[in-house]
Amino acid sequence: MILIALALQTMSPPVSGGPAADPCQVDRHALLALNQDAFDQDMTGGWRELADRPGCMAAAADLLRAYRAHAESRLSILYWHEGQLRATLGDYAAAIPLLEASRKPQDSSGWNPYVDATVAFLRGDRAALVQARDRLAALPRPPDFRDQVLANGFHLTWPMNLEVVDGLLRCFGRPYREAYSAAECRAPAPARPR
Repeated sequence: MILIALALQTMSPPVSGGPAADPCQVDRHALLALNQDAFDQDMTGGWRELADRPGCMAAAADLLRAYRAHAESRLSILYWHEGQLRATLGDYAAAIPLLEASRKPQDSSGWNPYVDATVAFLRGDRAALVQARDRLAALPRPPDFRDQVLANGFHLTWPMNLEVVDGLLRCFGRPYREAYSAAECRAPAPARPR
């Protein structure tokens, strides 16, 4: 009789007024089954949708780590994105090795100076940040590169990510969360009248 009552309780729908559903709950199996592009670049699905939910940035970083392990390959952009989330959460010690793991062995696009600049910012090393920014700014523009706005709203200009690094310099000493995304960090300083 007790077993039947327990079985009926587990089959019954939850009573309203109980504990609230976890806002960070996702279909982990379905997300881990996505191809890399859908998991990483889709702005309304994959890890990004979870990261945009209030209070779910750490869960999204954990999901990125699980996806990398699930994919059984070194997906450098996923190291980068997990590192960015950890840095945004203020966990620079966890972020730095992840960001460094995203370095490319062959780099003509300026990715590695961007990584160096971000890591220097997180370490509070302004001199190294300036050096990385100068290396990035000095990269020759490839003849086939053209500035463009991608479908997801990202602006591609040469050198790529220079505006982000300039923002890190403008807001050096502030939390990464602010320096990376605040409009006043990304906007160039107004020219002084002469």
